[in-house]
Amino acid sequence: MPEPVAPRGATAGEGLADRILAAAVAGIGGHPRPGQQQMAAEVGRTLDNGEHLLVQAGTGTGKSLGYLAPALASLVEDPASRVVIATATLALQAQLAGKDIPAAVAACEQVCGQGVTHAVLKGRSNYACLLRVRDGQGSEQEALLPEPGEATGVGAEVVALRRWAEEEAGSGRLADRDDAPAHTPAAWMQVSVPVRECLGAQRCPYGAECLVEKSRERARASQLVVTNHALLAVDALHGGTALPEYEGLVIDEAHELVSRVTGAASVELSPSQVERVAKRCLAWLTDDVGLAFLDAADALQGALDGTDPGRVTEPEAEVVAALRSVRTAARAAITGLAGGKDEETDRRQAQAAAQEVFDVAERMAKLDPYDVVWVSESERFGRQANCAPLSVAGLLRSRVFDNHPVVLTSATLKIGGDFRAIAASLGLAGEDAADWRGIDVGSPFDYRSQGILYVARHLPPPGRDGIGPEALAEVAELLWAADGRTLGLFASQRSAEAAARYCREHVPERLVLCQGDAHLPRLTAEFVEDPEASLFGTLSLWQGIDVPGDTCRLVLIDKIPFPRPDDPLMQARQQAVTEGGGNGFMAVAATHAGLLLAQGSGRLIRTLTDRGVVAVLDPRLVTARYGSFLTASMPDFWTTTDRETAIGALRRLGSGMGTGAP
Repeated sequence: MPEPVAPRGATAGEGLADRILAAAVAGIGGHPRPGQQQMAAEVGRTLDNGEHLLVQAGTGTGKSLGYLAPALASLVEDPASRVVIATATLALQAQLAGKDIPAAVAACEQVCGQGVTHAVLKGRSNYACLLRVRDGQGSEQEALLPEPGEATGVGAEVVALRRWAEEEAGSGRLADRDDAPAHTPAAWMQVSVPVRECLGAQRCPYGAECLVEKSRERARASQLVVTNHALLAVDALHGGTALPEYEGLVIDEAHELVSRVTGAASVELSPSQVERVAKRCLAWLTDDVGLAFLDAADALQGALDGTDPGRVTEPEAEVVAALRSVRTAARAAITGLAGGKDEETDRRQAQAAAQEVFDVAERMAKLDPYDVVWVSESERFGRQANCAPLSVAGLLRSRVFDNHPVVLTSATLKIGGDFRAIAASLGLAGEDAADWRGIDVGSPFDYRSQGILYVARHLPPPGRDGIGPEALAEVAELLWAADGRTLGLFASQRSAEAAARYCREHVPERLVLCQGDAHLPRLTAEFVEDPEASLFGTLSLWQGIDVPGDTCRLVLIDKIPFPRPDDPLMQARQQAVTEGGGNGFMAVAATHAGLLLAQGSGRLIRTLTDRGVVAVLDPRLVTARYGSFLTASMPDFWTTTDRETAIGALRRLGSGMGTGAP
């Protein structure tokens, strides 16, 4: 559909939003930015007229204040309303709550003398559970606790977390995991509770003090609620039970929404999981029922061992029969666990765990056409069954977009040069979709003078066996020209490791760090601290790293990041588009690659003074028919296929002369 961006009539709160934005920018020592001002105006109109808005706001625009200012203005004008902001991760949620929102609220109070109440809301497992903290449910937890006088290992962490949680509860705080003392995931599992196993505030002996319920009470009492994509997905999946009612929704980092919602709507089932739940239930089951549950775990293991990894489509497949056996055994266990006294917490939680196994096995065994079921294999977990929705567009359309005006914003929403690909994946395209418009407010950066896109047209197309010798030589030469200072984004861990070994051998005077050598935060810190270091890695580096300044002069991409050809979910989605008369490759594979290329190449220019080169070693970016679609997704760098031009630009940067881009 068309993407109208012509100016609309001003709303009542537009002037107030402008003043709040100006005060907030001044309060943090910033300067007015036309793109940010344009974004604030468009967001205000959307919250006023109910039409959905997609806003591409390039790095450096200041999009957080760009949507916070009009959101606060709307809440000041209608104090009984509520706006929810959902961002991709808990870390970004914390940044909003700890930095951006306080600045915007302070500006709002300065401008109109009126504050706005705000709260953070996370999923249940992010808060300590007082039942687990105080009663230490289960022999599994008790086995972790240290003997008197001991203070090491996971058990000591559990003791420290219990003490901290009691202090938090006693002081009126929420025992949010982000505020907890250092701990491992295993320790946190002993003081929190999965959603399924929560008894509910009415039945829990500590329900009146429940920290999750308190977090929800605070959200219900607040005008502005900050949450994350995962909880937004849970709210959609379960009929609006996770979030308080709201009148407006802002989705930040919206390019990740489909992936996050897909993850929240996906399930998995392994033989070890079934066996673990079965053993947990044995104390309350007859021998026959308990043995049947354990046998079902063995049957699932045998079926998975006899099934090649990949999609499962045949109702008569061995693994489907095994899933039916698990379903039957879990149903019998649920019946056997029924009854009992209210204070039998272990029994009720075991029943909830069995119910989850039943629900997952039943969903997978159905082979619903709107689900994709497949067998996966990993070194760590072995083989397991997986299930994910074929599409989340319908869910988002019916449970999110049909109910509220929604603003979706990111630095990368225009894939292939427009918003249609993202809109279609979100459920905003089609005859029955809600009205929407898209606007690109630009970036303060001058990409054509700040950066060069170099495509190594002379290299052979990448193969399936990892990075080739010609590409390795190119990596080393470019890294040498850049004096290190390289962020290498690779299609696989194997290729990243091969490139790191090659560069360590051929450019030994430069430190090359590789994902997997240590924890990623530590590697990232070392990359930033050593100005001549380089960091090579895979997917988590494409989107999750921000290294402004001279630390990063070269972003190196070895291969167009198409989905893996053996990815069952992507294959199924591509096939569904093709069968519906569309171009499955462009709608799924090329859109996926375009989004990652936009994110990856966006790592280079993070400030007004950054300069550098993005080098793509895959010649298909300029030789294939889809190449123009992909390059249109990337920042508007000056482009060359001449290696000497790219190397010369990098050498000039080392001498302080700039890239040489026209």
